Amino acid sequence: MTDASALPGQPRGVVGSGPATARALNVLAPNPSAMTLDGTNTWILAEPDSDLAVVIDPGPLDEGHLRAVVDTAEKAGRRIALTLLTHGHADHAEGAGRFAELTGTRVRALDPALRLGDEGLAAGDVITTGGLELRVVPTPGHTSDSLSFHLPADRAVLTGDTILGRGTTMVAHPDGRLGDYLDSLRRLRSLTVDDGVHTVLPGHGPVLEDAQGAVEFYLAHRAHRLAQVETAVENGHRGAADVVAHVYADVDRSLWPAAELSVRAQLEYLGEHGLI
Repeated sequence: MTDASALPGQPRGVVGSGPATARALNVLAPNPSAMTLDGTNTWILAEPDSDLAVVIDPGPLDEGHLRAVVDTAEKAGRRIALTLLTHGHADHAEGAGRFAELTGTRVRALDPALRLGDEGLAAGDVITTGGLELRVVPTPGHTSDSLSFHLPADRAVLTGDTILGRGTTMVAHPDGRLGDYLDSLRRLRSLTVDDGVHTVLPGHGPVLEDAQGAVEFYLAHRAHRLAQVETAVENGHRGAADVVAHVYADVDRSLWPAAELSVRAQLEYLGEHGLI
């Protein structure tokens, strides 16, 4: 979910199918909406000299899209050898089972219910396929099972819905927890500072070439929203729906039900920290 289609001061990039880095190719799913922005970014990753590829987030159960991902890889001279999921939301993972049938691949994810095969994913795992190296980074908050994937060779990180290319991410109560999400953003910030990551390959929206700027923007935005929610409660707006109407008045009303879930996560966080 986004709080707005674009926010002042947010780093911008270019959206669409095609190459994003030396090792990353995007195939955009045809599922645009207020919640998914331009659609889900399905990522094909491979070393430039390898005939093996890894796909991250096959996307929705859309036969045309799934076959387009396979065709795109084949046209680049690559066979898909592994499928990974950043998290279990349907716009990222619903097509994974069918995609596994089309490609004969295993599906690896943090949530055991999403896996096809014996291997899951865990913090610190290093995945190597055809010379490609991906490092698993736990980034819970948007969902409890959210992961990001660090691609060191391209100084990039694939963030799923933890950081989007435009707008900001919903942290939906009760599965989403704001404290976890803030910790995840700080974990991603350490990748930009300590590991030289400069590119964000998001689950929705354009590629961002200022990863540190994107993380700092997200942290500042969260602090701003929390302050707004805290002030709203102090001014007598007690229920989540009432807080949404006050704090998210500038957001399209069609997004208010999702915003209410995010506000519930914020209220929980403020309560846990004794701020309300």
